[in-house]
Amino acid sequence: MPQIPQTLHELSVGQLSARSGAAVSALHFYESKGLISSRRTSGNQRRYSRDALRRVAFVRAAQRVGIPLATIRDALASLPEERTPNRDDWARLSEAWRQELDERIKQLHRLRDHLTDCIGCGCLSLENCVLSNPDDISGEHITGSRLMPERRRDPAAEEDGTG
Repeated sequence: MPQIPQTLHELSVGQLSARSGAAVSALHFYESKGLISSRRTSGNQRRYSRDALRRVAFVRAAQRVGIPLATIRDALASLPEERTPNRDDWARLSEAWRQELDERIKQLHRLRDHLTDCIGCGCLSLENCVLSNPDDISGEHITGSRLMPERRRDPAAEEDGTG
């Protein structure tokens, strides 16, 4: 892992990428979403303060557990003076996200448990399919895989071969 000299207070996008493990394109994207910021040199090159390393690590850790970027941005903006998050900040914010993650885990367990039924069915035509018909919303009106309105048969067209 490349070392950054302690005397270096700003990083180029390449240095930030090498040190954080995030692609340059990801860093540009994070910046466009307000997750990190840079200043421009007289040559129009981006320069990031050293604390951008911690912000990028924070963003990537939150992304790994499925937190949306908008939520991450709001969390970073909630810090006093939008400072770099520390260990206590992570503990507080991650605790707030725990309930959302627990609910997602429950949903994934339900999907996994019902997936076997659908594989056994083979065509997703179960009358109460939790994957193609969650909460049996369509079952109030129609059952099975017939979610498209049925065409009316025209006996005259069938006789002459056009139907």
